[in-house]
Amino acid sequence: MSPWSKRTLITEAREAVEAICPVIISASRSTDIPGCYADWFAHRFLDKGYLVWMNPFDRRPTYVAFDKVRAIVFWTKDPGPMLPYLDRLDERGVNYYFQFTLNDYEDKGYEPNVPPLRDRVRTFLELSERIGKGRVVWRFDPVVLAEGLGPNSILERMQRIGDMVHAHTERMVISFVDLRAYRRLAARAGKAGIREPSREEMERIASGLAEMNEDWGLELTTCGEEVSLAKYGVRRGRCIDGDLLLSLFPEDKELARFLERHNRKDRGQREACGCIESKDIGGYNTCPHLCEYCYANSSRELVIKNVASHDRERYGETIAGAVPAFSNERSRQIRLSV
Repeated sequence: MSPWSKRTLITEAREAVEAICPVIISASRSTDIPGCYADWFAHRFLDKGYLVWMNPFDRRPTYVAFDKVRAIVFWTKDPGPMLPYLDRLDERGVNYYFQFTLNDYEDKGYEPNVPPLRDRVRTFLELSERIGKGRVVWRFDPVVLAEGLGPNSILERMQRIGDMVHAHTERMVISFVDLRAYRRLAARAGKAGIREPSREEMERIASGLAEMNEDWGLELTTCGEEVSLAKYGVRRGRCIDGDLLLSLFPEDKELARFLERHNRKDRGQREACGCIESKDIGGYNTCPHLCEYCYANSSRELVIKNVASHDRERYGETIAGAVPAFSNERSRQIRLSV
């Protein structure tokens, strides 16, 4: 049973609808809201107070009201566009932390529309300095292998990034690409030469990471992995983590009261996922990063169609009608690349 209460909401069209009132928001597993839709999110969250989430399977709308939100978990490869809105979130008294995916696949072209690695590292340091290192979680996610990209190369890439950011975070999350679970992803990734690591390769990477972490001192966790790497000091993690929320925001009594009752696994997620329940507000087939390993984009054509929806209202109720929030130059680069 959902922990969210409900209320009557009056929409912009002056219609009365039933809306859910989540306490914890995920923004988002299915698209990069901070990197691509920051202005849309800020407008809907801070100015309008609600949005419409479309079920990806049956396209049924759910109205989501924000008046009871106490925490947001942001998932992103590029939080830069969200930085101008953090002061307003702080003024509103909203708690948040970032799951910041910082991979090193530039030479492989697996993440064609993310900013250069040097810029993302700079943003990581800036964000950590601004909100505190406990609120910026480093993700190397997913780990993919290919010709010329074996476990040793992955470890070299992890070390290159980790040496730059370890003093600015407290937790590192890894996951391994899972092609068997997504047929279209398997076909797309296969064309790009991507493959899944074997169990032996996973353990080799975990062992090497543990050695590096002797210098870094980070908490190492996995995301949604059935395989146990505990013997290497890598525990199964919870990306949307009630215990982390309690430790980061102990003064929020309302959040604490909610977590006393609901700090448990989200049964709607995969068996190996440890996340507690949240309301994800993203949309599939809307992320213009176009990463080769992404499960949330089923086709390039659908992404292009949604990203290019200039005829829709910029700040509409649904994310599919929003225009990605890049600068003019960044927007031009994205349009050309897709």
